[in-house]
Amino acid sequence: MRNVEQHTIPFVQPSIQKELDSQQSYEKLKRFFDVVGATLGIIILIAIFAVIALIIKLEDPKGNIFFSQTRVGKDGREFKMYKFRSMVHDAEAQLEHLLKYNDVSGAMFKMKNDPRITKIGRFIRKTSIDELPQLFNVLKGDMSLVGPRPPLSKEVLVYTPHQKQRLLVMPGCTGLWQVSGRNKLGFDDMVKLDLNYISNRSILMDTKIIFKTVKCMVIPENSY
Repeated sequence: MRNVEQHTIPFVQPSIQKELDSQQSYEKLKRFFDVVGATLGIIILIAIFAVIALIIKLEDPKGNIFFSQTRVGKDGREFKMYKFRSMVHDAEAQLEHLLKYNDVSGAMFKMKNDPRITKIGRFIRKTSIDELPQLFNVLKGDMSLVGPRPPLSKEVLVYTPHQKQRLLVMPGCTGLWQVSGRNKLGFDDMVKLDLNYISNRSILMDTKIIFKTVKCMVIPENSY
């Protein structure tokens, strides 16, 4: 992991800094629950991992089963985030021609009917199964079970100082944005939710978000 100068956080709101300073014991307990939760999750879901991996390979044999991408985590440190591959093998090469169809405002790209997504890809995105390999990121210490979604490096380069405060804590596999409307919300809404989470984090809050995430996976509505 490396810390890129452009990703540093130049300003922190006093109220948020105060909350961060008071959350030291919570951070230790959170890491314990992250390791236990990620380990149990991998053990319980290993059969699903195997089935999804097989289908991905059968549908598009040229591509890898897993997709890794450089993301920006806590304090601007970059890391490789893992997902099940949900797009065709040359998806990155096609992105430039699709940017004008972005359905989400701000420094993100989301396209509802993205032509690069495979058949199995649409299912695992709808149910968020594509995100499950991030449990390995949690074990590595790159991510937490709950936290702000880790952005792309190119997105962070256009962040304002206010928006960069999203990077003050460990990014998460799920968070307030995912259980509060997800793609119905714009980028500014996501930042607002993330800063609210950072200021009010607790084990109880994390537990509620995880249960809501499971509900969203079983009854998906706004994922694409």
